[in-house]
Amino acid sequence: MIQRPKGTEDILPFDVYKWQYVEKTLAELAARYGFNEMRFPVFEYTELFARSDGESSDIVGKEMYTFNDRGGRSITLRPEGTAGAVRAAIQNGLLSGNFPLPQKIWYNITAYRYENVQKGRLREFHQFGAEVFGSESPYADAELISFASQIFKNLGLRDINLEINSIGCSKCRDNYAEALREYFGQFDELCDTCKTRLKINPMRILDCKSPVCKKIAEDAPIILDYICDECKNHFDDLKSILGLLGVDYTVNPRIVRGLDYYTKTVFEFIANGVGTQGTVLGGGRYDGLVEEIGGKHTPALGFAMGIERLLLAMTEQGISVSQSGGTEYYIGDTGGKKEHEMAMLTASILRVNHCTVQTNVTEKSVKAQMKYADKIGAKFAGIIGESELASGQIKLKNMKTGEEVIKNFKGTDFKWLIQWVK
Repeated sequence: MIQRPKGTEDILPFDVYKWQYVEKTLAELAARYGFNEMRFPVFEYTELFARSDGESSDIVGKEMYTFNDRGGRSITLRPEGTAGAVRAAIQNGLLSGNFPLPQKIWYNITAYRYENVQKGRLREFHQFGAEVFGSESPYADAELISFASQIFKNLGLRDINLEINSIGCSKCRDNYAEALREYFGQFDELCDTCKTRLKINPMRILDCKSPVCKKIAEDAPIILDYICDECKNHFDDLKSILGLLGVDYTVNPRIVRGLDYYTKTVFEFIANGVGTQGTVLGGGRYDGLVEEIGGKHTPALGFAMGIERLLLAMTEQGISVSQSGGTEYYIGDTGGKKEHEMAMLTASILRVNHCTVQTNVTEKSVKAQMKYADKIGAKFAGIIGESELASGQIKLKNMKTGEEVIKNFKGTDFKWLIQWVK
């Protein structure tokens, strides 16, 4: 039997309601903060991710699904959402001056990375993201972080801690990079990947998962000692505004994020006290990315959140989601042609009037139909047979209490039925 590819998951009907609940919550909250949905392709030209995410990042270097199409063009399945969102905003003129700034968009996408599969880490995963184009103010940073913080509150999650940092502008990082090269250059025991990073982007060493490199990085210089006055003032203002909004945070000078496009503010929401132990949501400012991809200089910032990790944290914290909807009515029949047609007609009229209905499409016996109605969780079930057609009555059984209600009908006049179900 053909199996699903490693690192992918099937979302089955009896679990999908949890996803729908989370997606609805996120969409409603995004609207309250003034964000509008954007949708963009699942694959892009590889150059987009090489230019935006950075050649020194693990995503570009190790994790992308890249192939040549039939025209010989290098194509990559999106490993994250920001690059595609920025490309779409530029190409469709959202940043051209024809639309008001800031532009605030959100998306809910699938993304693809060739990862070592483990709990909460898949090769095909779902990502909710939000991006703000056209503001360099720390107030935009604070509002975006407040939006992210409110997600966890609305879903009832506990022990989600916010950590923030500033990694400065390009000028700050040039000085910081030299300090890191001087420090890490003393250690021959760095992993091969980090030895390459030392030349290209030594900040990436701070994000290495190797125990040896992590131990060495503990005593590395701190970026906050190297940021310029402008970046320092931006970070101080951000902290002040977060305090005003009542958003608790911890400054973690080791946060650098895994992509090369970040500038100034970076942040992560960490799940503590549960098995997920790690970043559930992360983001920051990327003031140079729009220009790097080909647009005019536009300050911007955003975040992304893994839906699988979010649901995992909710499960481990015992947060239950009520399953709404389901089948309200099962309308069956005794097997005759007229009875079957009347059952189908009844079901059709109920559906037009916004009821969820199932009927007998497999010609089961009456006993089997009632068992099926019970298994699918139908609230009411009725069987139309010869006596029902002759008497003009239908008997609807409350599947929970066993109570039966008899209603009259004449031919195809179902006004009584519509009125009763309402």
